[in-house]
Parts: sequence; C-alpha cells; structure tokens
Amino acid sequence: MRTLWTYLFAIIYALYSIFPLQKVKKASKQSLLEKEEYRDLPYAFPGKWARKTMEKTGSKVEVHGQEKFPEGPVLVVSNHQGNFDILAILGYLGKPVGFISKIEVKKLPLAPTWMEYMHCVFLDRKDKRQSVQAFRTGINYLKDGYSLVIFPEGTRSKGNVTNSFKSGSFRLATKANVPVVPVALNGTYKIMEENNNWIKPAHINIHICDPIMPEDYKDLSLDQLAELTQSKIVEALQKQE
Repeated sequence: MRTLWTYLFAIIYALYSIFPLQKVKKASKQSLLEKEEYRDLPYAFPGKWARKTMEKTGSKVEVHGQEKFPEGPVLVVSNHQGNFDILAILGYLGKPVGFISKIEVKKLPLAPTWMEYMHCVFLDRKDKRQSVQAFRTGINYLKDGYSLVIFPEGTRSKGNVTNSFKSGSFRLATKANVPVVPVALNGTYKIMEENNNWIKPAHINIHICDPIMPEDYKDLSLDQLAELTQSKIVEALQKQE
C-alpha cells in the first residue's frame, strides 16, 4: 500500500502544481524572477513536492555539510544510486539547483515547464549538435548565477559502489569558472531499487563535501577533475559504512 499511496500522492500533488506554476509564470512576465528576492520562487514548490513525497515513503533524510556551499553558483556533482536521488537533492540539499536531464523528460506533463523555470538543461545524447548546444546553455546558466546538478555516472548504480565518472560534463564547471561541489548520496536505492521497485522506508544520508574551487582545478585535466571529485564522494560513502 505504501507504494500505491506514494505514487498517488506524488501525481496528485504534481497536478496541483498548476496553481503555483501560474504564480511563477506571472512573475516571469513581469520580469520579477530577475530580481534577487524572486530568484528562488521557481524552486519553492518543487522542493516542497519532493520533501512531501519523500515523507510518504516513510524515509528519514539527514543532511551534512550544508555550510560548505560557497556563495554563488556551483556545479553539484553527485553519485547516482536510484530514482529518488533527484527528490533527495531537490528537497533537502538546501541550495536552489537545476538539473542536467535526459530530453525524454520533456514528454512528461507539467514537469518540463517547471524545469525550464528552474534553469534545467535537457540533453539528447543521441544528437551531438543538440548536446553541444545544451552544454552551452548550461555554461551560460552557471555564468548567470544559477547552480546545476550532474550525475556523471550516467546511470544508476543501485548501490553504494559508484560507477566510473564520465569527465565530459565537468566542462560545465571549467568553462563557467565555478566551484565543483561533490555530494555523496547514500541509501536512496534502498527506497525502491533494492525492493524490486516496491517502496519501503530507508535512512538517507546526503553528505556535502568540501568544494573544489577553480584555483584548485585550474591545472587539472577533465579526467583528473572527475577522478578527484569521485574520490571525495567515495571517501564520504566509506565513512558511512
């Protein structure tokens, strides 16, 4: 029953989002979203939806290291354990962020509109030209002061052992000259993936690692930066065992 109620709640609450979405659209037409006091408006309802949905799973979420976030935009780099990673980050990270997302998400109702206001980037890996343009968009978002999240493993690990990080997406940080913030997610796969897609309560840990500043990575190759970031995440995961 928990699985059914969680899905029903997430869908119904998402449909309700059409009302706060109108508020965001109105603010956008009035150019209010460009002002500092309104910049977080598009992230408020999605964050609340994520937290409420996580609560319905019965899971407990602990966050460590929020004080480590530097001022301004950052590229958040996280391991990818399961489908609930996005909700955990969206609801509990403590910093407004957009995501580098698969273009297939655009087929969902309402979600793409919210994501556009959140300055998410839709990436079609099958279309090289579109991918290049998407990365340019992401770099510009970072330069304009909006933070982004990437999952450089490319697929869910469904456990606490990380797959190799792909280095290409780290170009977002190096071209925009913003800090890289490694984030270790642990336990999200226990909500669903570990249970044959049945939802069960889990204990989730979000560990925000020390940022890697531009002056720290300026002499590193993209591969070296990816390896350094992954090593920080792996170290944080091992400390939780």
